[in-house]
Amino acid sequence: MISYNTINVKMPDISHRETTAWVRAVAASYNKRVGEVGYVFCDDEKILEVNRQYLKHDYYTDIITFDYCEGDVLSGDLFISLDTVRTNAEQFGKTYDDELHRVIIHGILHLVGINDKGPGEREIMEAAENKALALLDQMRHAQD
Repeated sequence: MISYNTINVKMPDISHRETTAWVRAVAASYNKRVGEVGYVFCDDEKILEVNRQYLKHDYYTDIITFDYCEGDVLSGDLFISLDTVRTNAEQFGKTYDDELHRVIIHGILHLVGINDKGPGEREIMEAAENKALALLDQMRHAQD
C-alpha cells in the first residue's frame, strides 16, 4: 500500500491513483513489489529537522528515504520537501510537476537499490529517473 501524507504543507496536486500505478509499474520493471510505502510531503524546516535527527546532516534536501525493504518487497518512508522541489524546478528550468514526479520516483529508485553518491552513480540514477518519467508519460497517453 502507498500512503500520501503531509506535515506543514498542503497536499500537492497529484493523482494518487495515477502515482500509485506508476510507482508499482516502475517497481515491477525492477522485479520488485510494493509493500508499505509512505510519502510524507513537508516543508524545508521539517526535512531539515529529519535530516539532523536521523542522518546527522545539517542541510536542506529534496528527499530523505528510509529503507525498510525485505527481499523483493519495497517498503519505506519518503520525506519530500515541497519547498526544495519548487526551488530545484526553478533552478533546473523544469516545471514543478515534472520535478515533483522526478523526486517521487527518485526515492523508489533508491529502494530498488540505485545509489547516487559514488563515482558514476549519479548518471545511472538520472537515466533511471528519465526512464521512469517516460513510463509515466506513456501511461498518461494510454489513458487518452
